[in-house]
Amino acid sequence: MKIAIYSRKSKFTGKGESIQNQIEMCKEYCNKHFGQCEFIIYEDEGFSGGNTDRPQYKRMMEDVRKKKFQAVACYRLDRISRNVSDFSQTLEELNNKNIAFISINEQFDTSTPMGRAMTYIASVFAQLERETIAERVRDNMLQLARSGRWLGGIAPTGYKSEPITYLDSNMKEKKMYKLSPVKQELEVVKLIYKKYLEFQSLSQLETYCLQNNIRTVNNRDFQKYTLRTILTNPVYSKADQSVYNYFYSREAQICNNKNEFTGKYGIMAYNKNLVKKGQSVKTKNMDEWIIAIGKHKGIIEGSEWVMVQNTLNKNKSLAPRQGTSAAAMLSGLLYCKNCGNFMRVKYGQKKKNSDERHHYYVCSMKDNSRGSRCNMKNLKGEDTDQYVIEKLKEMIESGILKDIDNVKKNIEDKKKINKNIYDKITANEKAIENLLKQLSQNESETVAKYIFSEIEKLDKENKELKSKLDKYDSETNITNLELFKEAVVRFYESIDEVPYEQKRNLIQGIVKRIEWDGKDLHIDIFDI
Repeated sequence: MKIAIYSRKSKFTGKGESIQNQIEMCKEYCNKHFGQCEFIIYEDEGFSGGNTDRPQYKRMMEDVRKKKFQAVACYRLDRISRNVSDFSQTLEELNNKNIAFISINEQFDTSTPMGRAMTYIASVFAQLERETIAERVRDNMLQLARSGRWLGGIAPTGYKSEPITYLDSNMKEKKMYKLSPVKQELEVVKLIYKKYLEFQSLSQLETYCLQNNIRTVNNRDFQKYTLRTILTNPVYSKADQSVYNYFYSREAQICNNKNEFTGKYGIMAYNKNLVKKGQSVKTKNMDEWIIAIGKHKGIIEGSEWVMVQNTLNKNKSLAPRQGTSAAAMLSGLLYCKNCGNFMRVKYGQKKKNSDERHHYYVCSMKDNSRGSRCNMKNLKGEDTDQYVIEKLKEMIESGILKDIDNVKKNIEDKKKINKNIYDKITANEKAIENLLKQLSQNESETVAKYIFSEIEKLDKENKELKSKLDKYDSETNITNLELFKEAVVRFYESIDEVPYEQKRNLIQGIVKRIEWDGKDLHIDIFDI
């Protein structure tokens, strides 16, 4: 059984007795309960348990995600963390990877029923802490919302964050922020609202912006998503009776009285989005929004803003999405080399004696701008799909599998060299440790000079050896290569036999990107 041992002590002394004692006790416990074990040691000396910002802890959790061991052992729970939430998160990650956790001091072992019960109890306390914090944050947000201040973050298009100094009830000077207008940007926002009410369509609005070179604050082309974000932001609406009635009917949490919605100022919406690390931002239900009158001026009449919302809701989800067509193998992979935008699928006439339609690949920029920004030739769908299949077959027959095996052999050779270097570094470190012990026991100046010389020599050699170590994670690279090889073999053996809808999955397993320059297709497979 392969077990990770994690040890930590808060103060750095250079002696490491406490660290070593923790490790030895963990080894003794594991060997007694699980038989002879193989150990991977992680040591953090001089790091607090108040957070998880520790180098060896982070390395261990990276190895957890790679499943390099079957269990994590430590001397005491607080060696992992003194913070309940951090500890619970660690346990959750271990459980997700089916890795046991052992704390020998508390007899906490998740490989046993009692240990799993303790895990549950710890997670309950962590959940309670999270909910308490969330409730406190929400209460603070409601209180701050009543002031109509800007709470920070990236200011919406048309505004910038401006500090305001004021005196609190104790006559102490305080600072808060409000949104200050950026006139040129607000003119663009007004035009976007005006044209949307005219076109009643995000696609037509996008085309209008492309044709007239109307661009974002970052000098990029407006896309439907960006336009929708502006059109749904209450910050631009005047705080009048129409907007009050709109939010009241949708049960939003409104901080001000109805008679305060006079249209003099704009709207501030708090608690609007759900933001989770590693996930796209999602809009919460409107009954969770906190609506307040801001310190800035609104620019869109409330009735017009409400009209825009109603139109957007009516037209929602009508636009085709990239990469979801069952009939087109290359959707999501094919790009225009001229402008860099993806090629979307368009449908033409019905095939003879069939309900299916012929499909084409069209540059999305050409399509959106009605040809004013790009004039790339369209591609016939069926012909292009078959061409890519045959081209990939040729590439495989010309030696991709052999190339994969050669790369894999080179990685394995590097791995062996790395192991030899690691072994030599470890031997040198032990030799340095022995020399230091001899130095402490010997008072001869001549011997001391010799020992110092040997230590410097070994230390210099270790620095040179460490610089030779290959920085790549060979195990991860080999796994990726094996997966890619499987995908290549599966494609080659199955592509002519599987239903048309499954061909796209086989292609996407080996192709990273395809570009069309108007004459040739350039196929880029995943790196090997």
